[in-house]
Amino acid sequence: MQTSSSEPVLVLKDIRKSFGAVTAIENFSLDIRPGEIVALVGDNGAGKSTLIKIISGVHAPTSGSITIEGETVSMASASMARAHGIEVVYQDLALADQQTVYMNMFLGREPVNRFGLLDRRTMISETEKLVKELDVRIPSAHATIRDLSGGQRQGVAIARATRWASKLILLDEPTAALGVAETAKVEAIVQSLKSRNIGVLIISHSLDQVFKLSDRICVLRRGKQIGIRNTAETNKNEIVSMITGLN
Repeated sequence: MQTSSSEPVLVLKDIRKSFGAVTAIENFSLDIRPGEIVALVGDNGAGKSTLIKIISGVHAPTSGSITIEGETVSMASASMARAHGIEVVYQDLALADQQTVYMNMFLGREPVNRFGLLDRRTMISETEKLVKELDVRIPSAHATIRDLSGGQRQGVAIARATRWASKLILLDEPTAALGVAETAKVEAIVQSLKSRNIGVLIISHSLDQVFKLSDRICVLRRGKQIGIRNTAETNKNEIVSMITGLN
């Protein structure tokens, strides 16, 4: 199921990443279009997190190119990736537990009013609007992060990424630590990103989740790209075979 025929928001071409004598990623190519969810799957050590870090500016590729909406870019830092409209939601969420939801939504990007003071009214208003749109069920924008459940925290982290991402959101195992009900809620939030025309790259060990959410599935094994399949045209047995190398 291809969601859009418009120009890809991201094109990776022949990406290679070495750490000394160790090659972590070899000849990896992928494009992601607006409103498309692509799942990145593979065993532990396959190179999935390394790829996320390359796209988000944490690691520079050893060779290969990164193109965003037709422009070849040098993703030299995480702040550069954010400037290009790319946001990441990691497993540890990177939320400030002692702060409120609305302060977390604008962490490091707090607006100020004409007096140079924090514009809390704007932050609260925008937070309430976004969590309502995404159906993130929290007590209020004033709630403290430490008082929220795991699913609520993950919802806030995804909402924050949605607030700042204009092109692409990277999700690294977004439901790994959640129960069944909270996982379903977070999956619904991820699916809602399609209507916002944001590209999504999701790492997940759950093939049930991969087949529920994704339009395409990209398989990595020991740093090598084994193949890409349209989700609607493959099945779990094929994907497992690609992941393991066993027929």
